[in-house]
Amino acid sequence: MKFGTHVLAASVIALGLAGCAAPGGPNETGGTIVGGVLGGALGSQVGGGSGRTVATVIGALIGANIGANVGRSMDGNDRARTAQVFEAAPTGQPTQWVNPDTRNQFEVTPTRTYESAGAPCREYTMKAVIGGRPDDVYGTACRQPDGSWKIMN
Repeated sequence: MKFGTHVLAASVIALGLAGCAAPGGPNETGGTIVGGVLGGALGSQVGGGSGRTVATVIGALIGANIGANVGRSMDGNDRARTAQVFEAAPTGQPTQWVNPDTRNQFEVTPTRTYESAGAPCREYTMKAVIGGRPDDVYGTACRQPDGSWKIMN
């Protein structure tokens, strides 16, 4: 299988997992999708032949689980702070905070800014410590017509 086929397979797996995660809310679903696709893409770089396919599936499952955990752990304050980072933080500058209620820690760094369909978009990394366990999430968010930010992948 070629790299593109592995990414497609990972996307299908992640979307399927996102359907299972929907009761947890949009943050968990978005985290599941982003984590699954990235995990599958990373897994597709391991081994060859059927071993590569297995690595892609395992990577997608692990990535989806990590992304869902981060998305599930974010409350309204964390979502608002993340949107503030997307709106105002310079590319490459990390913004950190600790949620006073949950004690979860977040660090969001915009890594690239570009325009898509006339709207600003930001690729980003998020390092989170949820319940003492570190997780990393990578994604893209774009500003919507109403001014909110939406995770795109």
